[in-house]
Amino acid sequence: MVAAAAALAGCSVVAPKPPPPPPQVTGQTTGADLSPSGPARLDVAHSHLNQVTLTSADGKQVPGQLSPDGQHWTASEPLEFGTRYTWAGTANGPAGHLPVQGSFSTVDPKKQTHAMVNIADGQQVGVAAPIIIRFDEHVEDRAAAERALQVHTSVPTEGSWAWLPDTPEGSAVHWRPKEYWKPGTQVSVDAPLYGVPYGEGNYGKENVSAHFTVGRNQVVKGDARSHQLVVERDGNPVQTFDASYGMASDPNRNTKSGIHVVSGKQETVRMISPRYNYDQVEHWAVRMSNNGEFIHANPATTGSQGSSNVTHGCVNLSTSDAKKYFDSALYGDPVEITGTGKQLSASDGDIYDWTIPWDQWKSMSALAAPPQQPPAPARHLDAEPPR
Repeated sequence: MVAAAAALAGCSVVAPKPPPPPPQVTGQTTGADLSPSGPARLDVAHSHLNQVTLTSADGKQVPGQLSPDGQHWTASEPLEFGTRYTWAGTANGPAGHLPVQGSFSTVDPKKQTHAMVNIADGQQVGVAAPIIIRFDEHVEDRAAAERALQVHTSVPTEGSWAWLPDTPEGSAVHWRPKEYWKPGTQVSVDAPLYGVPYGEGNYGKENVSAHFTVGRNQVVKGDARSHQLVVERDGNPVQTFDASYGMASDPNRNTKSGIHVVSGKQETVRMISPRYNYDQVEHWAVRMSNNGEFIHANPATTGSQGSSNVTHGCVNLSTSDAKKYFDSALYGDPVEITGTGKQLSASDGDIYDWTIPWDQWKSMSALAAPPQQPPAPARHLDAEPPR
């Protein structure tokens, strides 16, 4: 009756306002054995952060930034391994103040693995250049490492990472485009590997990166049957040299057929082959594989250059021709050898990337989807068993 009377009198009942929600702080406030790779962060709801500090056990404050709305604080540099950190500060809001507190510790790795990119900042490379990241230890969790790797190109470029077999020095992952690079492409490699868990207590030691440019489109073509070496720019021959290739009658001296990649050059190289009692100093040597194959000057075979193949597997040129080619060569130039009895393979060094078919190359990524098995064919009850 009272409520009805109040309604008739034109009165209303106002419900009391709920109290403001208390501050809620979330983020990296507790825990042990955390990776230092992700930036430490605090987030607050229903209030704003004030005077946040993150301090290591030795008293060093971690620099950080507070967002303009005061609701997020993020460390601006990575944390250290094996260190305990403590938060301090307040979260202020309509419902009052909440102290920001808590502590956590980062993992203390059994090993810290060093990584290195094979291409230097500012380097100009040939159109077949692979990007190689080498690790000085075995990487067990390759997927975790690969997730951290990025390649950015100034023009759309299809490519993929692939893990090659470990060597005694450690693991290695290569990135190459599906086709040769387009000349002039700007390439950035970003590998924030610090703190990435590689498995077995092994963590990334540092971040690595590189920015490089793809140079002119130079492809070297050598058909051993022609006894010549042809240098092409943009598909057009610009130099043709008389050459001598590996002796075809000895399988151990065949120059290997396949796409080689120029990996270095030296004005003077001492070349030794105990099997053939060979110990010579040669000049203007361009390495095209790590099995000992070079394009280099050899005055001793000048009489055979252009007419027969007599070398131990290298491509021999005259001194003047070798110097001309040497001056034009870049790391990453493809050298396409044909017409010999043996193929370039994994046994010929660490850069045999272009001998691997593209679909197989992509399957060598740690992030590749496992191949789908085709469904088993239906079998009728009256079908005969295979014979």
